[in-house]
Amino acid sequence: MPKESFITNRIRGVGYALKGMFLLLRTESSIQIQFGIALVMTVAGFYFEISKTEWILQLFAIGMVMGIEGLNTAIEKVCDYIQPDIDPKIGFIKDISAGAVMIVSIIASIIGLIIYIPKFM
Repeated sequence: MPKESFITNRIRGVGYALKGMFLLLRTESSIQIQFGIALVMTVAGFYFEISKTEWILQLFAIGMVMGIEGLNTAIEKVCDYIQPDIDPKIGFIKDISAGAVMIVSIIASIIGLIIYIPKFM
């Protein structure tokens, strides 16, 4: 069987990544909520005409929250697959993973406040 080219492998990889992104958006309520918030914040960015730097920070914050939430979901799914019963060690792992999402979400919220509070003053 011939080895696939670098380009073919990259295209296939992008396809898998897009499939994963759409699976997250279609099946995970936390990502759906965060996607809704991201849309609202994007509309707010256009409405308030935020600066290029503010756009960069906002998009970075949105990407971090949604990316870490995706990793959290993957960790939870792996844990549930490995140990479907309640297990304190698995619970510890899942709590740490959720805590990472909380940290990024708090920082993203602070970034949003820094950007938007002055717009209301």
